[in-house]
Amino acid sequence: MLTLISRFGGLARDVCTVRVFGDTAVGSAFAAAFLIPNLFRRLFGEGALAAAFLPEYARADRSDPELRDRLASLTILLLALITVILTLIGELVLLFIVLAAPDDPERVRSFRLMMVMLPFMPLVCTAAILGAMLQVHGRFVPAAGAPILLNVMMILGATLHFVGPRFDAVTSAYIIGSMAVASGVLQIAWCLWALRRHMRWRRDFGPARPVARSMLRKFLPVVIGLGTIQLNALFDTLIAMWPTWIGPTILGHPYPLDEASNAILSYTQRLYQFPLGVFGIAVATAAFPALAAAGADIARVVRTLREAIRLSLFIGLPASVGLVLVRYDLTYVMFGGGGAFSDAGVDRASAVLLGYALGVWAYGVNHVLVRVFYARGDTTTPMKIALWAVGLNLVGNLILIWPLGEAGLAWSTALSQFVQTLLLARILRARLGTALLLSDDVRAITRIGLAALGMFMVVQGLLLVLPAEALWSRAFWRLALATSLGGAAYLLLASLLGLPERRAVLRRLGR
Repeated sequence: MLTLISRFGGLARDVCTVRVFGDTAVGSAFAAAFLIPNLFRRLFGEGALAAAFLPEYARADRSDPELRDRLASLTILLLALITVILTLIGELVLLFIVLAAPDDPERVRSFRLMMVMLPFMPLVCTAAILGAMLQVHGRFVPAAGAPILLNVMMILGATLHFVGPRFDAVTSAYIIGSMAVASGVLQIAWCLWALRRHMRWRRDFGPARPVARSMLRKFLPVVIGLGTIQLNALFDTLIAMWPTWIGPTILGHPYPLDEASNAILSYTQRLYQFPLGVFGIAVATAAFPALAAAGADIARVVRTLREAIRLSLFIGLPASVGLVLVRYDLTYVMFGGGGAFSDAGVDRASAVLLGYALGVWAYGVNHVLVRVFYARGDTTTPMKIALWAVGLNLVGNLILIWPLGEAGLAWSTALSQFVQTLLLARILRARLGTALLLSDDVRAITRIGLAALGMFMVVQGLLLVLPAEALWSRAFWRLALATSLGGAAYLLLASLLGLPERRAVLRRLGR
């Protein structure tokens, strides 16, 4: 529930900040500055380092509390040192660029914002690992509640733009960025307070050093295997920020994106990441312990995998269809009212969301398939496939931005995720020596597709009857009616078609 509250808080944060920046160069610069620390958080704090550290920490917690405390102390120290050094290097590089770059106000502002927000990176990475340690001790509430502090602080910073002294968008960007950095300090303090009864920090790391070396050897493959989406987002930002960081042309030709492109891209990404973060990744996270416990029992692995794929598609497929249907209404309600995005910006954001939406189901399935490899001790294969997917996405980006603008970045991301799904499934089938899906699964997935198709017809019919509204309040009720009717229609059709995933989801929600 706290994770869900945090996700809604993130949407509220975006609604507030988009009304400060809109689809402007300032919005693009702030989105780029905010991306860097969050990229490291997902790769280090919540991704690769957590995946390599937590099994060792949990094992030591059961067998040797002294080793557990030393391993945790050493890991936090190494994480802090590495991220602080990276932050200092980044600050120096950015300072050199600011001083040496031509006198371009937009470019200088972008890099200065990055300098303000870069210290958030070591803070939020440390807080994420501390939160993961709390989960090993059965303390899920503090870990899930920590990101809410970020949302609250940034919303407070955005509120000052409207209720305090009349700051311009640039000044507000620095204020909101500083509030984000302050929230990192609060998150660390919050997690340390919650950990105080569970471990003692040590200066003597001796017995933990071999375990730490083993952990670090697993780190690089996992960081690439789990970080495909983040790496794709980074490349998307680099391409979208070209007009600000480099200029309006490339090789003498007009560049197909403009200074608003990164703001439109970044805010729209949040909309497709919401169902993925709340539901899609949750399925893979729940399946991971069962897959690890299955060990060499191939039949048990495949059984768990089949259930996870079906459940992931049961959630991800209607999410893809639903986002396609309400893409314009959703972007208008979230970002178009109250002087935020321009009308052209809403149209462009809607086109971006269409591209991302087509891949939501594949993102969820990918997380499930990758965790099968990790549960079997193979971190190299997902890494290699991820590198191919990142390369494919980069090539697609450079091709599709010319006919589609920033929407081409979204289409390329979805395409690379679809190819990654096919490659992971094909290799996994060969490794396990058996089909991943049986005839029962194919029939069940077909019924899921029919339920999603029925939902599509119901919602599309409603949207044809109710014309698109220019007034925000009417657009809101049109969106609310479409999503409510679509959700009800999908669950009803799933019940009529006898899909067991519906009962499983409702049973878990009931608990």
